[in-house]
Amino acid sequence: MQIDFAIRDVGAFGRGSRGIIRIGLFSSLATGFVANLIERFIADHREVQLEFLEGDHLELIPAIRRRHLDIAFLLEPSEVENFSSLRLWTEQIYVVLPEADKLASKPEISWDDIRRRRFIVTEAAPGREIEAFLFRNLSALGLRPDIQRDRVSRQTLMQLVAFGRGITLASESIVEAQFAGVVYRRLAGFSLPFCGIWSDGNDNPALRRFLSMASILSHAQASAEVHASDSAHQVSE
Repeated sequence: MQIDFAIRDVGAFGRGSRGIIRIGLFSSLATGFVANLIERFIADHREVQLEFLEGDHLELIPAIRRRHLDIAFLLEPSEVENFSSLRLWTEQIYVVLPEADKLASKPEISWDDIRRRRFIVTEAAPGREIEAFLFRNLSALGLRPDIQRDRVSRQTLMQLVAFGRGITLASESIVEAQFAGVVYRRLAGFSLPFCGIWSDGNDNPALRRFLSMASILSHAQASAEVHASDSAHQVSE
């Protein structure tokens, strides 16, 4: 009987119907693509245990390399040796402003609107990536960005914005979480690509099932967005 149970367990692990998937998260799990993916995966694979670690590129990519993580969801990086990646979704970028800010009345914000403003970022994820994004885009305009980095949580950062200490940027999944005293306005013409990244040598069967579901959900979401865009275009005509 023990041998029989062992054989069944090995078969279940091999099919990916059991096992552990260690997942690295770059941004909030509250809403968005990753939240939908995990909710659906749990519903269909209740025997697979999911473990989570939140961080940024500097933490999550080495963790994958050391096999402490199976997969991480990150801003799409430049090619990483011995890693595979799959672009899964994109998110709009929003400027986070105090409610009383004069720009709060605008439906969209341009770089010209904020090029000389002070930005504040957190050292927690995704602070480094936001800082790099600001340097890249504002430097292209011939400016030296005014950026202050604080060692605070994301929630405290939003409170600092509400107090008028500066403004910041946030991705769509973060914007879904409402914070008192701030408003979100879309940064015109910019979005961020996100991907799943994993080690080429990872042979976790449960991970293969997870990747398959991620790919299916990504294609379904992309098709829905195209359909919604076409419908909106037809209405405007």
